[in-house]
Amino acid sequence: MNCRHQALRILLEPDPAVKAALSLALQQAVKANPGAFITDAERQEALSLTPEQQAAMPGRPARPLLVPAKQVPSRTPFTLEGRAALLHAICHIEFNAINLALDAVWRFAGMPAEFYRDWLQVAGEEALHFNLLHEHLTSIGWRYGDFEAHDGLWTMCDKTKDDILARMALVPRTLEARGLDATPLIQDKLTRAGDLRAVEILNVILRDEVGHVRIGNHWFHHLCNERGLNATQIYPGLVKQYEAPRLRPPFNEAARKAAGFTEDELAFLLGVD
Repeated sequence: MNCRHQALRILLEPDPAVKAALSLALQQAVKANPGAFITDAERQEALSLTPEQQAAMPGRPARPLLVPAKQVPSRTPFTLEGRAALLHAICHIEFNAINLALDAVWRFAGMPAEFYRDWLQVAGEEALHFNLLHEHLTSIGWRYGDFEAHDGLWTMCDKTKDDILARMALVPRTLEARGLDATPLIQDKLTRAGDLRAVEILNVILRDEVGHVRIGNHWFHHLCNERGLNATQIYPGLVKQYEAPRLRPPFNEAARKAAGFTEDELAFLLGVD
């Protein structure tokens, strides 16, 4: 089992159900053999894409139709269709999150074995989240692809493809960390809408996402230490260089602290000098 080659193969798979199943299977295979799932040679191997693979990157279905974020209509969760649209949006995030984790595994060579194990774990857990949400979405009459979506997560993934430090800074601990802040607010709306199953699923997602953001924080700080950089000082420059969104409150400070954000990093988010 060459897990980095497998991660690339799964990333290129366009069928969401197949991608999720393969991600879960790879996660379990690594979990069953944690001491020998990747060799030093596999860690060091520089992988590249063929033109055909580049054209198919990332693997995804023809639908949902991808539009600019501002063109995705806002819907109230207090109607059945509006609730379905909200669940679809979260489902789309989880599908993209599978791709983001798999991309980190195949793309970045020369990292410790724990790096690859961490991101394969993330891919498997994001696949579980996608499955839970999609099952619930279908139970109320819709499927993944029935609503428009945007491509913000993958766009940042592509922007940072040549710099692992920027990837760790701006994807898991910036864009994905927004879920830590947004989830309790969404859960409140879904509770008021009477969708307690969706609230339960989001409890699972929030628990796991704290761990995923913690992984991003760990490897960001690892890389900063390795390069002799101050993590707090370099982050604003990366936000500006890669045109990442400046996040706005309210922030889930408890979840962010559990995910490894320092007081200085939280102060930056809050705009405190």
